Amino acid sequence: MRSSRRSSVDPFIVMDVMEAARRLEDTGRRVIHMEVGQPGTGAPQGASRALSQAMKAAPLGYTVALGLPALRARIARMYGEWYDVDLNPERVVITPGSSGGFLLAFTALFDTGDRVGIGAPGYPSYRQILSALDLVPVDLPTALENRYQPVSDDFAHLDLAGLMVASPANPTGTMLDEPAMQALIDAAQGQGASFISDEIYHGIEYEAKAVTALQITDETYVINSFSKFFSMTGWRVGWMVVPEDHVRVVERIAQNMFICAPHASQIAALAAMDEEGELQANLDVYRANRALMLEGLADAGFTRIAPPDGAFYVYADVSDLTQDSRAFAAEILQEAGVAVTPGLDFDPLRGHSTLRFSYARSTADIIEGLARLKEFMHRR
Repeated sequence: MRSSRRSSVDPFIVMDVMEAARRLEDTGRRVIHMEVGQPGTGAPQGASRALSQAMKAAPLGYTVALGLPALRARIARMYGEWYDVDLNPERVVITPGSSGGFLLAFTALFDTGDRVGIGAPGYPSYRQILSALDLVPVDLPTALENRYQPVSDDFAHLDLAGLMVASPANPTGTMLDEPAMQALIDAAQGQGASFISDEIYHGIEYEAKAVTALQITDETYVINSFSKFFSMTGWRVGWMVVPEDHVRVVERIAQNMFICAPHASQIAALAAMDEEGELQANLDVYRANRALMLEGLADAGFTRIAPPDGAFYVYADVSDLTQDSRAFAAEILQEAGVAVTPGLDFDPLRGHSTLRFSYARSTADIIEGLARLKEFMHRR
């Protein structure tokens, strides 16, 4: 059977690494997982309790396409609590994870062949989803001196229809402060490009609060998720905030693409937002892990990094060690039993000489993983 040209997207390499790790575990080896950006904790206990109660009370069917009104209102209230932003709940759209948000945003904003700028290194699925929609991803090679974040000069003459940024970013964990975010928004709007802000790691910050694009402008799409800070990766529920005149545009697409986000996940997400103590305890684990990683990776020989401001990743330049990050990651997995992600996932041109390390798992796993990496590097 034929397949479409649009289906010829690259694999998500981290998922291939996960599969290789699983095969190794099937042989009896214990693998330390530093490859995947998945919290080691589960959903907050209050989320599970709320869902259990709801399932006993009534069947869970479709919700309206934009999501449960109570959840939309609670998310809007969070923007006031976290950022002092007065947000109309009508602008909040509940999505099937952030991936659903990307599909909705790209479909609502762009036409076939439109060029959309994305920072490199950056989350690989941006590029693949854009390509699958017959859009043109334009990599903006970022620099270490700019902490792997784009600056306006990177796209000043590229004739973009859109610009997508992430702060805190995957794979680097670096953030944009308010002047940097303002400069990017101004530059994008100056050339008529739509601005999309991926904020799924908000809440996981260490020294300063992340800036939301909504603090600067209402003319933006903001995409977020319950996967990271709220530890709900498998529940597949997220949200987006859109300008008021785009709500109906997105609603029509969402009705046809998804009908709605999972009802059960929306109930759990609403309850999760009030589990502050548990969520902050998770953050304390990430903070401890970050400190261990910054010291332990350097001790093992991985010294060329931009220290992360948020999220739970360290992105390392390993050009002094290899020019084939995929083979190097495979060697680390086989010899040390530590799964890490090759930079090729995030930067097709320069990722041959970079690796991403995730510290989202338990502190005990991080300690053991760092010890294994140190031993591996010292005998290599």
